[in-house]
Amino acid sequence: MFEPLLEYLHASIRDHEGILINIPEEFKEYYSSNKNSKIQSWLWDVPGFRRWRVTRLDAGENLQVLNSVAYPNYNKDQPIMGIDLLWFGKRNKLVAVLDFQPLIQNTNYFEKYFDDFKLIKDLFPAFYNQKNMFSYEPNKYFSPWVLFYKGGIEDVSESLPSVFSLFLKTYWGLQETSNKKFKIGEKQVEELQIKYDIYSFEKDPAHGLFAGFFGKEWSERFLKEFLFPLS
Repeated sequence: MFEPLLEYLHASIRDHEGILINIPEEFKEYYSSNKNSKIQSWLWDVPGFRRWRVTRLDAGENLQVLNSVAYPNYNKDQPIMGIDLLWFGKRNKLVAVLDFQPLIQNTNYFEKYFDDFKLIKDLFPAFYNQKNMFSYEPNKYFSPWVLFYKGGIEDVSESLPSVFSLFLKTYWGLQETSNKKFKIGEKQVEELQIKYDIYSFEKDPAHGLFAGFFGKEWSERFLKEFLFPLS
């Protein structure tokens, strides 16, 4: 389901001089006990970023997932990039969350980094529907313009690739705005990224999802050692 988007994401990272980093085999590729589900992950070394990870879960028509999070270097106060796409094939339902996840909820911070991101919602209004984000706290680690969709895949199947590519292009452009006047100090950025990992480890609904497919023990290690190592 998400193979074209995964390929586009990896190609975009390579275009920005990203280099794959070796990770433990159990996180690189892992199968469920009945071999009906597979999860793959990639870790990238990208200039300007401390950590950029990608995960793809393939459980056939039961579930398809594409997840990616990019953490800028501590000397850059730009938002964390978050992508979560889930497709429930038997119900033909899509849940999509794409956001520049702000380190702080602050007007000056938003003015520095979110002017171009705000415009995406005007082009794709179907992805601007935060009122349905029941599993999340929109005012915690999400921006006021988070792209969120929950509904039938047929309604957005043609627009999803365009949203995805424009979202990535806009995020790459943030590195050009990082020198604007408002600035969060390096030590504070580190502390805020640690808090983000702790919060995500505790609240991420994927915890139960992964455990259901791959067992509680492996899933616990995967979240703590690969997805949110600062937790």
